Amino acid sequence: MKIEAHAKINLGLDVTGRREDGYHLVRMIMQELELHDTLWLEKSGEPGVQLISDEPALGADKSNLIVRAAELLLGLFMPEGGVRIRLEKRIPLAAGLAGGSADAAAALRGINELFELNLDDAELCRLGVQLGADVPYCIMGGTALSEGIGEVLTILPTLPSCYIVLGKPEEGMSTAEAYHLLDAQKEIRHPDIDGQIRALKREDLAGVAERVGNVLEPVTAARQPEVDAIRRQLMEAGAAGACMSGSGPTVFGIFTEAEKAQRACSVLKRVLSREVILTTPAQNRRKA
Repeated sequence: MKIEAHAKINLGLDVTGRREDGYHLVRMIMQELELHDTLWLEKSGEPGVQLISDEPALGADKSNLIVRAAELLLGLFMPEGGVRIRLEKRIPLAAGLAGGSADAAAALRGINELFELNLDDAELCRLGVQLGADVPYCIMGGTALSEGIGEVLTILPTLPSCYIVLGKPEEGMSTAEAYHLLDAQKEIRHPDIDGQIRALKREDLAGVAERVGNVLEPVTAARQPEVDAIRRQLMEAGAAGACMSGSGPTVFGIFTEAEKAQRACSVLKRVLSREVILTTPAQNRRKA
């Protein structure tokens, strides 16, 4: 069977506090993209999980969230036999686009269906948060407000039709390092999450785009100046708004016109000398 694992961007990312266990409390607006990896799953007569990937940089052991997700469900429900999974990777690695979490969510959804475990989304989300804070969102998809450590989700109206251009600096950024650097900041400029929610509810793309913001962008950009350079290039190319996603380093631009988006891709390809991605928002699978 075939399962798609969709990338996400953070239209807004705010950090509101920190728990005693060290986890940061967040308030984020997540947006699913049409950009996706593909997982092919089939039952196997051999127990356990076999993973094959077209991305040589990814391991096929427990370092891979797909393997951990599959082993979690197989270990809990003990279906007969195991599972073979083939991954076609399209989401860039270490990019702030939740590629690993999306793959884990797709593995949970796929195995649930393949072995007829009959778990609902709420049960899958409760299991998924053990693998990572973004996994419950990736199970739900669409446009959503994410709170707590990422596991408290409220579905929002879908982002109005537009084009998303993604540009990723060559070097990745550790999520743990980004949050560590944020903790050392004395002043933090918080994005207008509530304003974005109001704009989404009135289908105001410009209102969403002008409020994009990410408290992690300044600390990541301080280490990787290319983040600021990409954002400037996107805005100069006509983006309605541009911002870094997650802990970075990928920067996205929101465009209302396909021609401007394609022109921005051409400019960034010359600047970055590597792949730049043009995609669109995915539609909500659930009503807000």
